[in-house]
Amino acid sequence: MTTTAPAPVTRYYQLVDAGDVEGLVALFTEDATYERPGYEPMRGHAGLTAFYSGERIIESGAHTLTHAVVDGDDVAVQGRFEGTARDGRALELRFADFFRLDGDRIAFRTTYFYAPLA
Repeated sequence: MTTTAPAPVTRYYQLVDAGDVEGLVALFTEDATYERPGYEPMRGHAGLTAFYSGERIIESGAHTLTHAVVDGDDVAVQGRFEGTARDGRALELRFADFFRLDGDRIAFRTTYFYAPLA
């Protein structure tokens, strides 16, 4: 077990922060699934492209990873995001992402947000 996120995971955050949809989608396997609260699961490159090109409420921002745990092909990261929503709202939140890798590509990802619900 290690505490440094592998290259596909760290590269994902670099590309999403840069707004490089084509580059970040290429990090995923053709049949990848991404689960995120408030959205239907995104499947394959077409689903990911649709999300990152228009469905995602975030206009821009930056992710900072604070923790990572790697166990074989399973990767868990925790971090902070600061940015701007498409409607102009400032966003600042904590998140946890869980990845399953297939070689040097992402096969599965789930996101959780630290936010009060009750």
